[in-house]
Amino acid sequence: MPKETPGRVRRLRAAMAREGFDAIVAFKPQNSFYMSGFNPIIYSHPVVAILTPEGSDALLVHALRDDHAKEASFLSDIRLYGAWSTKKTMGPSWRAALKTILAERGIEKGRIGLDLDFISVARFREIETELAGAEFADASDAIMQCRSVKDDDEIENARAAGEIADVGMDAAILALRKGGNEREISLASMAAMSHSWADRYPDKEVADFGNLEHGIQNGMFAWVLSGDRMFLNCDNPTTKTPQNGETTAILLWSVLDGIHTENERTVMIGEVSQEKRRALEAILEIRSEVFDMIRPGTLYSDLFNAAKAGLETRGYGSYIPGRIGHSMGLGAHEWPSIDAATDIPLAPGMILAIEPNIRIPGEVATQISDTVLVTDEGCEFLTKSEGGLLQA
Repeated sequence: MPKETPGRVRRLRAAMAREGFDAIVAFKPQNSFYMSGFNPIIYSHPVVAILTPEGSDALLVHALRDDHAKEASFLSDIRLYGAWSTKKTMGPSWRAALKTILAERGIEKGRIGLDLDFISVARFREIETELAGAEFADASDAIMQCRSVKDDDEIENARAAGEIADVGMDAAILALRKGGNEREISLASMAAMSHSWADRYPDKEVADFGNLEHGIQNGMFAWVLSGDRMFLNCDNPTTKTPQNGETTAILLWSVLDGIHTENERTVMIGEVSQEKRRALEAILEIRSEVFDMIRPGTLYSDLFNAAKAGLETRGYGSYIPGRIGHSMGLGAHEWPSIDAATDIPLAPGMILAIEPNIRIPGEVATQISDTVLVTDEGCEFLTKSEGGLLQA
């Protein structure tokens, strides 16, 4: 029985018509998944999703991905290249196969949209040579604008991923309070998230998007950075045990069927300095002010400017971050960022990670983030872990 084409693909077709594309050809793993529903986990051979305005879509994969693609993709026209056992393919080259697919539709010399924010110069030159006579344009913005508003199934996956992240945060804080080191806290959190997925969502995947050289079978990640290591912002957890007077950042990503959520908390260890406590109190207040502004029509830059004003009012005007959050979805850090330059209005169905912070080098670092859904009236928290001034 044919699988239903998601609404997001129909929206992308409308964008194609506005941009005058005869086809969009996507290579970026998140984009090819968006247009096909297929994530091979490792992309050692190109996965090429081809979308046309009239719906004659196709998915071009290496022969070794045939069975997986047919099982996972909502597209019915799945083409093969390369060689693998007894599989019948279009030939050894994905480039020649792509040309044939476009020629079948009479658009091999048409206006082709590519995700130029992803493909390499070398790959573009290969496409340009194979499709001599075609006109190429960047489809990246059109794709990302469609990706920024989620379908109902993507929202449900985000809600479930948020619940899983909350389980991971509870486990991390418990391990921290028991005296665990960074690595032990991270392991406890990732194990809890994986068990929550296995127990509650047996028909969902937690694979993330890999690349040419590796795959990510489980995208449940936890970082823990304590003391001065918070200024690294992202690093592999070590055997360092958080000490009295320090703050510890717990940073989690969870993913379900490709959709990500982010959950981050800063925990005080014992008695911390007044400067650390004051900074955390300031950020908690600013977060509340920003959350109160989240509703359809508010600009991304409005949220940033509110956080900026809040920092300046509280004496932190010298420590304004470059952004106070970002969109979430198929990317754990998705376009657009919540910064001063992004004058895009919020719309129902957008998912955001809100994370205003203070960094005073050598003195104070805060990292608190929640993932929220923009609704018709305001926002819905997708991560709901214990908040406020957390202490271990």
